Amino acid sequence: MARTKLATAVAKVEREGALVVFPIDNRPEPPSLWARLHPGAEMRWNWDDGGDARVFELWHLRMQLSLSREVVYSKWFRGRATLFARDVFAAMLTLLREGRDPRGGLSAEAAAILEVLDETSPVSSKELRKLTGLQGKLLEGAWTRATQELWSRLLIVGYGEVADGAFPSLAVGATQSLFDDLWDASAEQTPAEARALLALRPGAGSLFYKHFMKVLAKR
Repeated sequence: MARTKLATAVAKVEREGALVVFPIDNRPEPPSLWARLHPGAEMRWNWDDGGDARVFELWHLRMQLSLSREVVYSKWFRGRATLFARDVFAAMLTLLREGRDPRGGLSAEAAAILEVLDETSPVSSKELRKLTGLQGKLLEGAWTRATQELWSRLLIVGYGEVADGAFPSLAVGATQSLFDDLWDASAEQTPAEARALLALRPGAGSLFYKHFMKVLAKR
């Protein structure tokens, strides 16, 4: 049953190219995995005993998906948990790398995070803060800005969770280390091929595509 749910979710992501895991304020756009698995159902964040079991299931399923290597998990769309089809992710990387070093121009904090992840991936977010010295409330803003840089450029991915405190911590890894095949594939296809793919999936009119165009403009 678990494998069937995983395969169904992977198929939904591959069909559309990209999906946020949970709907944003239950709006239809951007499309979410929740809405594709439970059409017409409103999602409510309720974590007590009376909560919707489907929310709990999807919470765990997103981590299984992140480890499956059949899709790519990132906190990409406006900082939300986002799942990408592998070919779409590679196409986005192609355009992010077009004519420049994809790691160029990073802030000192983002570069420090990526340097740690180049050596060891994945690492829990809690441990990564410790290894880079970006701990504590005073450095919360620096941590958030640095990780947003890396998420937006697809330089890091989410890869499971680590039980290293009261709550599990998201494990993070360097894309080039954990998805070296997609990193290499992104260097082999042409920008024209990448643009053509993205125009179809997720689609030139989609919020994902529009958000990506903004990311490209800021690189």
